[in-house]
Amino acid sequence: MTTHTDPNGLSRERDAGPFDPPGHLTRLRSTRPVSPLVFPDGHEGWLVTGYDAVRQLLADTRFSSRQDIGELHEPFPIPGMPAVTEPSPQVPGVFIAMDPPDHTRLRRKLTGAFTVRRMKQLEERITEIAERQLDELARLTPPVDLVREFALPVPSLVICELLGVPYADRENFQDNSSKFLDTNLPLEEKLAAYGALTGYLAELVMTKRATPGEDILSDLARDDDLSVEELTGIAFLLLLAGHETTANMLALGTFALLEHPDQLARLRADPALLPGAVEELLRYLSVVDVGALYRYATEDIELGGETIREGSTVIVSTLTANRDPDRFDNPDVLDVHRSARGHLSFGHGVHQCLGQQLARIEMRAGFEGLLRRFPALRLTIPADEVKLRTNMRIYGVHELPVTWTE
Repeated sequence: MTTHTDPNGLSRERDAGPFDPPGHLTRLRSTRPVSPLVFPDGHEGWLVTGYDAVRQLLADTRFSSRQDIGELHEPFPIPGMPAVTEPSPQVPGVFIAMDPPDHTRLRRKLTGAFTVRRMKQLEERITEIAERQLDELARLTPPVDLVREFALPVPSLVICELLGVPYADRENFQDNSSKFLDTNLPLEEKLAAYGALTGYLAELVMTKRATPGEDILSDLARDDDLSVEELTGIAFLLLLAGHETTANMLALGTFALLEHPDQLARLRADPALLPGAVEELLRYLSVVDVGALYRYATEDIELGGETIREGSTVIVSTLTANRDPDRFDNPDVLDVHRSARGHLSFGHGVHQCLGQQLARIEMRAGFEGLLRRFPALRLTIPADEVKLRTNMRIYGVHELPVTWTE
């Protein structure tokens, strides 16, 4: 049987198109959905590409999220990354890299802030933020970069307001977030960006502990059970996840709709399709993919007819899972009428995305307003010239030049 091995790591080049999985991942899913993978550093791990296997893995707590109990390996080379010789230290507060009961303790602190009911209460405010940003966009003379002028500001404004982060500081945290997620940057630059971001957030949470306001970080800062280090880690995670993922979904989703004018026309003709269309875009695009989802086998585990040995690093591809023809009919077709129920774009199991309802509301507000107010929206460059974020842990586009005038 074939083992995927490449000293340059897994290729993330979108050879099948900007919205489709890399061809080699699609082929692996069809031939061996749980595949041996030799990492660039020589580690013999696994790559999981099939829907059933990904869902099973994410629900099985024997596949650990902790980086402090085993050697986790990168599926692509990071410049300046030393050889892995020991587990990484656990970062306080970053609960996506924890297992129960530590994960459970910290996540429970936040569940009240992200309930469906509370998100619905915020829906009107989120719509106001999106509309205000659309007002700003309409004042500009096209062509404009939709990422810079709309897709990034909307979730950044929302998460800043929710967390109590001054929006004036957005360029600083956006720049450092981008560097931290860029797999092509040397390790020392990534660490410097991480240090700058966490240093800023540590000062912020100490300020909120001294003089709390009406925001999520202030609510958490009132909890004496949480240390400053844990508060900083939680703030880092929420800030990073709260703007990077949704920003890329708004930009890449707009790109996908512009490249599928029949689907765009159906949405414009029937806005009631939008909630389902958001789920379909989440499935179809799956921006949190290879390089963002890791697990570590804590014992020998059977998965998809394979034996994954204790100590193996396992890489998950949600995009190929969400395009699995054994789960979705005609999965490589974008269909706004589809029921995409069961997609894995928000993960599965205990680590399923805490902010998924917030993301859905932001995307519904963003797409609805954009399509309603800019009926002539179109790209100003050929689609194959759009700069793809193949170098980033969260996929999307770096820029999306558009116009709405004749």
